[in-house]
Amino acid sequence: MTDSPRDPATSVATLDNGVRVVTVRLPHLETVSVSVFVRTGSAHESPPLNGISHFAEHMAFKGTHERDCQRINLDAERLGAEVNAHTDKDHTAYHMRGMTRHAGQFLQMLGDIVRNSTFPEAELERERQVILHEYVEDEDDPLSTAYKLFDKTCFGTHPLAQAVIGKRHNIQRFTRADLLDYVRRQYTGANVVVGVAGNVDPEAIVREAQAAFGDMPHGTDNVLAAPAYVGGVAARRQAGCSQTHVVLGFPIPTLRDDYHASVVAAALFGEGMSSPLMDQIRERRGLVYYAACSADVMDLCGQFVIEASTAPEHLDEFFAEVTRLLATHAETTDPVGLERARNQIAVRTLRAQERPFRRLEDAAQDLFVHARVRSRAELMDRVEAVNAAQVRDAFQRMLACRASVAIAGKVGTEDKNRTAQLFRDVFATNGVGTC
Repeated sequence: MTDSPRDPATSVATLDNGVRVVTVRLPHLETVSVSVFVRTGSAHESPPLNGISHFAEHMAFKGTHERDCQRINLDAERLGAEVNAHTDKDHTAYHMRGMTRHAGQFLQMLGDIVRNSTFPEAELERERQVILHEYVEDEDDPLSTAYKLFDKTCFGTHPLAQAVIGKRHNIQRFTRADLLDYVRRQYTGANVVVGVAGNVDPEAIVREAQAAFGDMPHGTDNVLAAPAYVGGVAARRQAGCSQTHVVLGFPIPTLRDDYHASVVAAALFGEGMSSPLMDQIRERRGLVYYAACSADVMDLCGQFVIEASTAPEHLDEFFAEVTRLLATHAETTDPVGLERARNQIAVRTLRAQERPFRRLEDAAQDLFVHARVRSRAELMDRVEAVNAAQVRDAFQRMLACRASVAIAGKVGTEDKNRTAQLFRDVFATNGVGTC
């Protein structure tokens, strides 16, 4: 069965077992990018299994029924291919990139890795140590710690609040049987998108995908209930840190909703050196050495996120200035700033379209959420249509919610309580409450 995508460069076919095959024809490329996306990640894990998606992704390359770890690496590298993988909250992905004439072989290799991994016991114990080292490195990173605290303040006990790396005691006890069972349940046709981008024939790609994935069990969609937004303040002191790292934000619409005004609001507020966040807080006041603002929009949630690294003595002034700027943007919209934001998003969108892996990942996300691939023109038009009143409304809706604030690094004993009181006072002054 073949769907009718709106983007003329993109073809989508659905195999009988639910696997979607998306081909992006890019005739100017001399290399091909091949990816397999599985709709499973840390948000799909129960607390006792937190971290298993990431563990399975690591172990997928350690041996299959036909090939050991060394053969898997050699088969790809003798063709000059780059191999990579990653795990996120909502999906796991496996990638290869190499010469166009090897596209079919890459599909077969990735099919073997995704479908036939045996998770050999000896490799399991070695890789467990690698992941534990990664866990320690992640724990030592204050900004990463702030983000993990931020997610918990946003989503409480919902699985979306769980870290992708997982819990240490889970990593230490996962067994081969645990991995095999998890992959058997989660890696099914309904939750897989196979993507190829390059100068390729879509029909040939579908045939190769059928050979590699066509007999995969269909399964059912790995869907989750949306989280209830919580909000609040969390803090963690980390020895050896001389800076304070902050992540703060508010809920915004999801990918299933009309989220574009919130994306424009984030770009208007804090993207680029001329944005109010950078100009007022960094350039004019010197309160931070790093700051950024983004809209993180997913299937189940959306987050307006401000992150910054500052000196501890500047923390209160930073928060006061950020809340002042947010309140200002709920009342007025600078037309030049709006023009800048729209154009920055347009350039960012175009750059993403020029990166094959990113284009495939966006297409897979679209298929998981919308059951179709949105065209570049559609994405650009939705952003261009956002007006000043919609941006102000986006800020007002955010400020009607309780903020989520996370602080990590050099944190004083009273910083958490003082920050919580500051945000309560500001919101009380503005007459806003909790979502």
